[in-house]
Amino acid sequence: MNLESPKTTVQKPAQYIFEQLTQVANFEKLMPDTIAKFEVLSEDAFIFGLKGMPEIKLKMKEQTPNSKIVLGAASDKLPFTLTANIEAVSENISTVQLFFEGEFNAMMAMMIKGPIGKFIETLSVNMEKL
Repeated sequence: MNLESPKTTVQKPAQYIFEQLTQVANFEKLMPDTIAKFEVLSEDAFIFGLKGMPEIKLKMKEQTPNSKIVLGAASDKLPFTLTANIEAVSENISTVQLFFEGEFNAMMAMMIKGPIGKFIETLSVNMEKL
């Protein structure tokens, strides 16, 4: 299952966005209002829970300076990645787009497609809060 957020324009340099997203504690600022739990586990991992959804542990998997960050599920039960692509538009303006990729059975994909799509859209829109 592949989902993508709309591109969000942020009035910050790409390097700033990259640095903010590599600090996992900053993901709390991006979370939707329905967040029930957010806890930093280490400098490259955090766990979060949204009301009505199971808790998810994410771990930093890959970083390409100023352009790409990949977070992945720390559990093999729900294997997926969340990728942030950062593009510099000008010296002080960037765009950010999130991509969710996961392998789920058809029933699971049907159940989570809507909530996950809304979740990554909220994360994307909240990039201005960094």
